[in-house]
Amino acid sequence: MIGKRVVKEKPVSLAEVLGILEKVKKEGELEYWQRLTYDYAQKFAKVKPKEAQELMAELLKLEKIKERLAVAIIDLMPETKEDLELIFSKERVKLEDDEINRVLELVKKYSG
Repeated sequence: MIGKRVVKEKPVSLAEVLGILEKVKKEGELEYWQRLTYDYAQKFAKVKPKEAQELMAELLKLEKIKERLAVAIIDLMPETKEDLELIFSKERVKLEDDEINRVLELVKKYSG
């Protein structure tokens, strides 16, 4: 990584990673580690990059959901209350039932 440095750091979903690497791929050939990441993202991203950005915006409107938790929700796309509670298991913030239902509705809206 000679000559490269971190300019900005921000959590992004797997779908957004896929979108970023697709843009890089259009400009030229991907490096080895980029190809590995691209293949992984293609295999495991559960939504399209644009949908991930829309879902991120909607999740961030909810008061208790921070950016890194929204990324985890987008990457995992939980289908049940228990799945969602696992994402928040190590957090100091706990979602109320109405907030859980709202998140699950959003996930369902974007998952299919």
